[in-house]
Amino acid sequence: MSSISIVGLGNMAQAIATRALEADNSVELIGRAPAKTAALAETLGAGATTREMGAAPTGDIVILAVPYASVVPIVSQFGDGLSGKVIIDISNAFAPGFTGLLTPDGSSVAEQAAAAAPADAHVVKAFNTTFGHLLAAKPEHPRQLDVFLAGDDERAKQQVSSFIDSLGLRPLDTGPLAMARVLEQAGLLVMGLAGHGVGHYNFYLGVTALD
Repeated sequence: MSSISIVGLGNMAQAIATRALEADNSVELIGRAPAKTAALAETLGAGATTREMGAAPTGDIVILAVPYASVVPIVSQFGDGLSGKVIIDISNAFAPGFTGLLTPDGSSVAEQAAAAAPADAHVVKAFNTTFGHLLAAKPEHPRQLDVFLAGDDERAKQQVSSFIDSLGLRPLDTGPLAMARVLEQAGLLVMGLAGHGVGHYNFYLGVTALD
């Protein structure tokens, strides 16, 4: 099992934390509002702990469950506290109206996070194409949700894959961290489908292998 620190208190943070605790992973919550952080930990129960923002996370895996604009500032704030950590960036940099991405061409949120992180930290992109309410749901059918990931360090990706697998989800490695650009475009694709072709948010992006 994994030791997880989750930065953020939103729906994705709560959904991932809930699954992680159910799978006997240890979970530490980090938020800017101490009272809200404590309240979420109490709601989660099962031994969830809290830590103040800025203090070095104790988890081997640090999940950044925050909006795009907060990713690099938070990585910079933690500084050497992220040394040796595996950092999971789950964010999407959607432009208003979901008409594009706010990241410059040839870049991604995950790559920006990696540039701000200590040299011995390893950033992995994951979870950005999966809706939080589906992670939180307990569907009757046994189908696993697919979680796409990308990163440059093979050991870090294996660590993240093992964590994802423990949540009852299927990890699918898409390649090096530069593939985060494609995954973030895929996040935009999901929003386009939700608003148009599918027309709702009760679906997921996945892969079906044909024999």
